[in-house]
Amino acid sequence: MKKVTLKELVADKIIFAVLVALYYWMWARNDWKDFYPIIQTVVGGFTFWYFVFRAIRVRKYKREAADEMAEANLHRCDSICLKVCMAALIGIGFACAIGRLVLTTEVIGYCLMGTLILIEVVRTVAFWLMDEKGL
Repeated sequence: MKKVTLKELVADKIIFAVLVALYYWMWARNDWKDFYPIIQTVVGGFTFWYFVFRAIRVRKYKREAADEMAEANLHRCDSICLKVCMAALIGIGFACAIGRLVLTTEVIGYCLMGTLILIEVVRTVAFWLMDEKGL
């Protein structure tokens, strides 16, 4: 039986961030097309099975011996990503203050969803690099 690594669980969060962005798109859009219910059904079904398989993998990971170096690297990556996220949110906040008459809440929401996906990608890449190099 294949071991579940912390790399897999960290990279798996990118899918979660994309799902959150898709759900935001479903709530924030202003138009309606005939194929939108199909997209909603597919995303809903995928989300359900995603969480089922994620729960199985997390449970399997917790049964295995912990990789303390990888967990320490993950904490360092989370620290770095917190700083990147703070900078992105400050940038979005100032852009909203400056362009308050031009920027809509929809645009701001898409900026936040993009930041969420960006943070997860940065976290995964940073963790992968730290884990490969043994930093």
